[in-house]
Formats: sequence, structure tokens, C-alpha cells
Amino acid sequence: MDRRAFLSGTAGLFGAAAALPAFAQQSPMIGGQAEWAQTYDTGTIRSRNIRTSYPILGPATVQALEGAIGVYQQLVARGGHPPLPSDQRLKLGTRHPNVQALRARLIELGDLSPNVGDSDIFDSFVDGAVKRYQARHGLTPTGVVGVQTFAALNTPAEIRLRQLEMNLVRLRGFPSNLGNRYVTVNIPAAYVETVENGQVATRHVAGVGKIDRPSPIMNARIVEVNFHPFWTVPASIIRKDLIPLMQKNPNYLAEQKIRIFNQQGQELQPSQVNWNSDEATRYLFRQDPGGEHNSLGFVRINIPNPHGVYMHDTPAKGIFGDDYRFVSSGCVRVQNVREYIYWILQDNPQWTRDAIDDAFRAARRIDARPREPIPVYWTYITAWATPDGVIQFRDDIYGKDGVGPGAVTQALREGDDRPD
Repeated sequence: MDRRAFLSGTAGLFGAAAALPAFAQQSPMIGGQAEWAQTYDTGTIRSRNIRTSYPILGPATVQALEGAIGVYQQLVARGGHPPLPSDQRLKLGTRHPNVQALRARLIELGDLSPNVGDSDIFDSFVDGAVKRYQARHGLTPTGVVGVQTFAALNTPAEIRLRQLEMNLVRLRGFPSNLGNRYVTVNIPAAYVETVENGQVATRHVAGVGKIDRPSPIMNARIVEVNFHPFWTVPASIIRKDLIPLMQKNPNYLAEQKIRIFNQQGQELQPSQVNWNSDEATRYLFRQDPGGEHNSLGFVRINIPNPHGVYMHDTPAKGIFGDDYRFVSSGCVRVQNVREYIYWILQDNPQWTRDAIDDAFRAARRIDARPREPIPVYWTYITAWATPDGVIQFRDDIYGKDGVGPGAVTQALREGDDRPD
């Protein structure tokens, strides 16, 4: 398929002159106040989500990905593209010879119209094209070309082609019938989408597993929602995190409202534990409910699986405003979780929106179930395309593509594309 044929006439990202539309819905209001103390649930992150009704898992995505492979095969056959000079940070208003090379790259990739000229001025056309490019690569669309964006732009076309081919195999491995209602967690993209009748219903930024504590690739089912849950600290976190924290700050458990219980169910005081040994790993640590301090936030979504992971809210909503969201010990933290719970329970007439709001406000444990268990697919998709002409890439965070270390991941750790 010809690149122009694939990218032309789209209603999505490519060729659009306007800025990316917001996808995430506004959070409900309670008593005249925003649901969350921070705005990351529905604020700056909205523009990172590309509006499309096509789910990642679906036949339309497979067909579009085949077309994207054709585009990149032609690009590689022409010799790929040389690295862009990255010695100059570029943004709106900048005048520099490097802007001309940036323009050429954005035109080549379909983000910028070839009719806007080859000026060395970073104008509004280039700004819009950069934002579209950033959104396609999971970066906050600031329009500033710094360390992160240069890392993405300078990823060789051969690696991009390999990603597309690897992910086509992954997508073809899913069954044709995923269910009328299902959830996809795309781990490299660190986001969640709900799908109904073949179309995306809601999309949520997420926090997923760290590189050394990865989220598993698996299929499961949502069977229950727990409002105001206790959090039982996993053994791995006790060993890797909790013991070192107590060695530094003996008041840590009290500050976090975490209680210690022995095997007989008796509560112990922190002073009764030898924190300079592994004694703590023999005990149960449980954090009291409470959305403002509990690590699970206000709600947990149970998805029984052999890995012991689940999905949940978080009091640390600032992570949803970050590009690098590989922060958990394997579980998935869900942005705008209230809308997610609305969707999960919408087929249960007992759990209206008002009833869910009441459960969020309650100061006690409440359990709710969808009428039928909902399939949830934790996937590893680093490259995909949709019929509206959008090709998206994410860094190979866990090294499963076999393309070497991720340049964008390294840049996200070291740099920042936000304006000065």
C-alpha cells in the first residue's frame, strides 16, 4: 500500500489542522467539588489520548497494521531516514536550520502537509505536526522537541518496521470473538480501554509495572468491585520496599496506617519487629481503608489470576500526568476510575451512577459485581494502526520486541519535553 494512500483522507490524526481533541470525559462533581483533589484524572492528560472508536484488539486494527507495515517497508527500502540533529531544543517561534530537517521528517511520516514550505522557522504548522507526532508516540503533546521527542524521531525505520511486524503476530494471536464487552490493558502504552459492541467506550491512562516488576501478559475476568478495600502488602513489597523504609523512618507504618499481624492474627507493634533482618516477611501487613492514604485508593477491581495482580484506584494521581508511568509492582492503577466503575457495573440495575457515587462516599467496605464477568486482556502491544490512518508506537519497555533498549524510555528518565 502506498504511504500517501494509507495516510490521506483520514478523519483522525494525520492531515488534521486542528489540535488533538480531548477524549477523556470530565470527572463527576460531588457537593460542588471535584471528585479528586488533583486534576490529573481529567486535566492535562486528556490530549494524550487520540480520539478513535477502533479498539486495539480487533480485526480492523489487524488490517490497518498490515497497511502500516507496507508503508514502513517502502520507507526502509528507500534507505530509512538519517538521524535528526538534536543539539538544539526546538519549539514554537524558534528559528534555526534544524527546523528544516524536522519539517522534512514530519512530512515524510505524514504528520505535516508537504504544502507548508521548508522554512527554518518553527511556526504553528510545525507545532501542530509535532503535537500529533508526540501523541502517536505516547508523549504529552507539548509541541516542544526535546530529549524525548528526538529519541522517538531518531528511532531507525528498521526498528519501527520490526515493531509493526512483531505486533501483527501478537494481534493475530487473539481470538476473533473477544466478547461483546471487554477491557484491554496495553502495558507498553500504560493505558486501559473499555470496548462495547466493537467500539471503544472509555479510555484511561494507567500506571503499570516497573521494568524489574513487570505487569504480566494474561487474560482474566472482572468479577467484583471492592469499594474502600483493605490493602494487604505483597511479600515482594515487604522485602524490597517496606523493610528499607522502616530502617530509614521507624514511623513509616504509623504514618501510612499499616498494621502488622502475626500468623495467629494478633496485632503487633512496629517496635516488636527486628527491621534489620527478614523477620517482617513472616507477618501480614494490612493498610486501613481510606482513599486519601490507602495504596488502592477508593476502589479495587478484582480479576482472579495466578499472578495475584488486580486493577485499582490510587491516591497518587500525579503519575497520570507523567509520560513515564511504569511505577507499580505489577498491578494496574486506573485514571478516572469512577468512569471505569460506571462502565463495569452498568449492566447491573442495582448499581446506578447514584448508587456508585454513594459507595464512593461511604466509609465502609462495599462489594459490587457486574451482571456477568467481563473479559480483561492484559496485552503487550508496542505498535498498532487504525483504519483512520493513525500509526502509533510505544517503547519496548520490557524488551519483548527484540529491538534493543528503548531510547524513549531512557530519555524519559533523563530528559523533559515540557516547555521551560
